[in-house]
Amino acid sequence: MQALKQVVRVGIADLNIAKVPETIRTSGLGSCVGVVLYDEKKKIAGLLHVMLPDSSLGKSDKINMAKFADTGIYALMEALKAEGVRPLALKAKIAGGAQMFQFGSSDTTRIGPRNVEAVKKELSRLSIPIVAEDTGGSSGRTIEFDPATSILSIRTVNAGTHEI
Repeated sequence: MQALKQVVRVGIADLNIAKVPETIRTSGLGSCVGVVLYDEKKKIAGLLHVMLPDSSLGKSDKINMAKFADTGIYALMEALKAEGVRPLALKAKIAGGAQMFQFGSSDTTRIGPRNVEAVKKELSRLSIPIVAEDTGGSSGRTIEFDPATSILSIRTVNAGTHEI
């Protein structure tokens, strides 16, 4: 009999880590981007739910690091390093960044695409390769990553589930 996998949940503007036999999941990815950093050999993964592209958009002195692409990805990498993961072993899979509002073309209505751009820029800066992505579109997503298989399962509103 196979044991039920424990699901580690990640909220909006949040991050967490999962180790085999756990999986890690976040929902509510509209314009937000889910960033999975993982080490295939150590079977450990971290998930970040990015809300905004840049911490300069923060309204107070005390910021939530996980809320922003520029601070959150670094914070997630540091959390994985604390678990014994070498940064050079990390790979990334990303999903989300939908254009949820079709009216207007100002930066405030382009949060999804701006989030994707910021995530890619930060991953490049940290030399973490993106091995798969499911970004853009106009539908929300729920994602779940399994560190045992390195498969990211993506459930999209009105479009079912697929894996990358």
